[in-house]
Amino acid sequence: MHLGQYPVEHLARQTTLRPVQIGGATGHAPPTTGLAGIAREYTKAFFDADTIPVASEKVSLPAVRDLTNEIKATCHFLDTTAVGVCAVTDGPDDCARAVVILVEPGRAPEPTNAASAWLDGKIIDFANLRCTEIAVVLAGYIRQLGHQAHLFYDHSSTDRLVDLAVAAGIGRQKGSQLEVPFIGPNYALAAVLTSLPLAVDKPLAPNGSLISTSLRLRHFFGFGGVQSTLHKHTLHRRATHLGNYPMERIRRRSKPTTLILEDEVPRVPKRAGFFARAGHGDLGAKTQRERDRFATKHPLAFAMSPLMHVMVPIQDGPVGSVKAGTTKNPVTNTKAVRSLAYMLGADMVGVGEAVSYAWYSHDADGIPLPVRHKHAIVMMIDQGYDTSEGSSGDDWISGSQSMRAYLRGAGIAGVLAAQLRSLGYSARAHTNRQSDVLHLPLILHAGLGELSRIGELVLNPFLGPRSKSVVVTTDMPLERDQPIDFGLQDFCAKCTKCARECPCNAISYKNKVMFNGYEMWKPDVERCTRYRVTNPKGSSCGRCMKVCPFANEGLISHRLFLWLAVHVPMTRRLIIKLDDVLQNGARNPVKRWWRDLTRTPAGSVEPATGTNERDLKDGVQSKVAAAQDIAYYPADAMPPADATEAWPLDRAKALQMQREMETPVQALARRKRID
Repeated sequence: MHLGQYPVEHLARQTTLRPVQIGGATGHAPPTTGLAGIAREYTKAFFDADTIPVASEKVSLPAVRDLTNEIKATCHFLDTTAVGVCAVTDGPDDCARAVVILVEPGRAPEPTNAASAWLDGKIIDFANLRCTEIAVVLAGYIRQLGHQAHLFYDHSSTDRLVDLAVAAGIGRQKGSQLEVPFIGPNYALAAVLTSLPLAVDKPLAPNGSLISTSLRLRHFFGFGGVQSTLHKHTLHRRATHLGNYPMERIRRRSKPTTLILEDEVPRVPKRAGFFARAGHGDLGAKTQRERDRFATKHPLAFAMSPLMHVMVPIQDGPVGSVKAGTTKNPVTNTKAVRSLAYMLGADMVGVGEAVSYAWYSHDADGIPLPVRHKHAIVMMIDQGYDTSEGSSGDDWISGSQSMRAYLRGAGIAGVLAAQLRSLGYSARAHTNRQSDVLHLPLILHAGLGELSRIGELVLNPFLGPRSKSVVVTTDMPLERDQPIDFGLQDFCAKCTKCARECPCNAISYKNKVMFNGYEMWKPDVERCTRYRVTNPKGSSCGRCMKVCPFANEGLISHRLFLWLAVHVPMTRRLIIKLDDVLQNGARNPVKRWWRDLTRTPAGSVEPATGTNERDLKDGVQSKVAAAQDIAYYPADAMPPADATEAWPLDRAKALQMQREMETPVQALARRKRID
């Protein structure tokens, strides 16, 4: 993981090191208008979020090389393009090392795409935004380890950052420019000065070709696990509004593949969500105590929290007084919105109706919420294939995986919503920190997946279940996508791998039921919430995402097997069995880059409880399948919208509901009788 996506370890290097003199203070790029101005507003907000203090106790550190690899892997986990370490001579607070970060910008929209005019050539501002995000998180993480860390940036002049990049072996000086192997001339730089005892990288060789013919060929075809030039060229031939995955090839239909009785789906208050219920004490004192820290027990996840908080006040805002004259065409608008979202870092984008039942009925204070907008722009953020491959799914990195996707999504949605408001249209970002909508129905209607056996999770054919969603609702004229059908209902009916591997037996082995108007494999949300919040040997849980055959770690990561799973139903049982035989979903030790740490009031320590180190069970369905009990808490069992005190659960009644729950066939028969 610390090697990154390019084969930089094979480049020719110097034998001598060159420490860099830091000099004076650094500065922000000056404010500006338009979309670049929005990027700079978010960049400043991220700098303002650099508030994590230095822990009072230092964590026990591994060997210098292992520590350096961990810090580099952390940067790559956060989507750094290149990273290196150099020595500095006059850093503050005994900071003798600089971790230098380079980020490539996303793909610029075509000149004929309306988003190109929105950007006005200022795409580098968004690379600076990503650089800042990574640097702030890294600095906060290092401070949680008990060591000093200071941001070093200058978005108005990069001369000193170029010096650091040369010394850190990221690039070499070519006139007044930085020549970076494998990467074009556009990039953003940032650095974190630290007192961590890190190994220093050697600068690149000053003369001659850095990339040999054999290395160029290896890179072109992707040997050694690097990002191949061939793949990159293939992607660049696709229109930017299509993204990196061929979703246009997936079958579409007028309605989702699961039955939704829309007039029977209730609008629910935020107070009814099980994480909200845990915070109010409905699930007991222990769950209430752990509610606000379960996802951020690891110091890396904790370092992301301030950035997510500072974005909440700017998720919504004033709307421009005049609608832009170039935004009347829904098709043109939709292409521009998609291209902008992909440029900002979304992995999947869809547009659907902002159905009324997706809106919460009341906010967290019990105040009624209106249905504000007609359209929902839904974006999916991959939680990180490489890290997931090395994880058990419910160990100490799982919370950081979720937080990284939520953080990235919040930034993308916030910038996109601000741009739509500037064009004269009401728009609001809905993030994991502050959302007025339930995401599940919007993902379905935006054509980004089907409801899976995992339960309240929409699975995408290319990302699998390993993603987080973020939504922008708006009244801008947009062209909507249709729901998709890639055979998942039949596949999940045959596959019970997620249920078998669930650590708390919360995923149903049983047939689908009608729950609050939805046909679904309804999970035991109480059981799932309790485990995720109080997991003693990890931070949160994503075990079901880890083991799913669609999780890009198994056979279905290969396009041939995906095609078979989608188009040839008779192969699905064989694929499911073969996925188990090949042990897909087991941990890959090569990708195990992080250390198991948990936060304490004084600092971060190795967890005394140990770590979940699960691999696959024997493939035989668990004996609990036949006797499995699932507790159902439908809308009429939810606490009132304004309930401030604990509203204890009646699990005995919820288990009885399992025997009384209507099946989809029964629901359709009832509706037919009524009609």
